Amino acid sequence: MQNQINKQKRLIRLPAVQDRTGLRRSTVYDRMNPHSPRYDERFPRQIKIGLSAVAWLEEEIDSWVERQIELSRAGA
Repeated sequence: MQNQINKQKRLIRLPAVQDRTGLRRSTVYDRMNPHSPRYDERFPRQIKIGLSAVAWLEEEIDSWVERQIELSRAGA
């Protein structure tokens, strides 16, 4: 039997993404833009939730942050 908690998916908006990542708005969008020098193919993609509203999956943002920590500490 697996001992796994069934975590409900949660969408977070840009201010929460900025708070969790420490990135500013323009950098968040640069990380998703393949034409930007700051592009990061591993950065989570936004999800359209309305005509002009987007959000990100909380668990994907948290996983990206954890990976950044691991990468940073592996090089130290």
